[in-house]
Amino acid sequence: MLDGLKLARRQGRSLEHVEHRPWPVPAGRWVMAQTWEGLLFAHWRVSAEQLRSRIPAGLEVEEHDGMAWLGIAPFRITGLRPRGLLPIPGASSFLELNVRTYVHGPDGESGVWFFSLDATNRLAVRAARRGYRLPYFDARITFDEDEGWTDVEAVRLGEHGRVFSGRYRPAGPAVESRPGSLEWFLTERYCLYASDDAGAIYRAEIHHAPWLLHPAEAEIELASISPVDLRGDPLCHVAEPQDVVIWPLERV
Repeated sequence: MLDGLKLARRQGRSLEHVEHRPWPVPAGRWVMAQTWEGLLFAHWRVSAEQLRSRIPAGLEVEEHDGMAWLGIAPFRITGLRPRGLLPIPGASSFLELNVRTYVHGPDGESGVWFFSLDATNRLAVRAARRGYRLPYFDARITFDEDEGWTDVEAVRLGEHGRVFSGRYRPAGPAVESRPGSLEWFLTERYCLYASDDAGAIYRAEIHHAPWLLHPAEAEIELASISPVDLRGDPLCHVAEPQDVVIWPLERV
């Protein structure tokens, strides 16, 4: 319980530093906190045309230097909890892998669009589908540590061929990305977008400290979890642990 209390306090204290945000913190109360650990950002250049048909009409694919980017991010969630409660032992930690790109919405703000989110916690999958309209799926995911490398295997349950397999490790010191840089574009995102079957657009605000990113070595064997073909080697970073608070989903 003491460890959970310390983690909860640390998550809440993430709001003591907001000067890096591109817009002010929402006036309302955040409703959920979690911590992300062991996270790999693997990003591939793709054309915006490849993604356009997979994005709702109310959102626009963002580009950096003339290209869109598709990211795959495996990581461990710890300390998942509703506001006002401590993490529940055995239920607040699980593995996740998300596939994403970057968009701006009808409100003009830049954020993340998720093509899919695979997780090992069945309750979290169902709660996120209902509460945040996100395309979560049940998955079998393993992380194995070996001589500084993290080996990841992820298989979506009930959907043959949706797989990610690879390994990664830090390859240099962690630094904050510079505003305007590609690393900033790919990681410093403070809202997510979602949609319903009728095409209505929703948005949820998030907050975290600036990312501390290590350059990374990675060997990606399979990435058929992606909705589009990926070519070439990805740009990879390993992130330091990150505390996150999240606000409710609201219609834009």
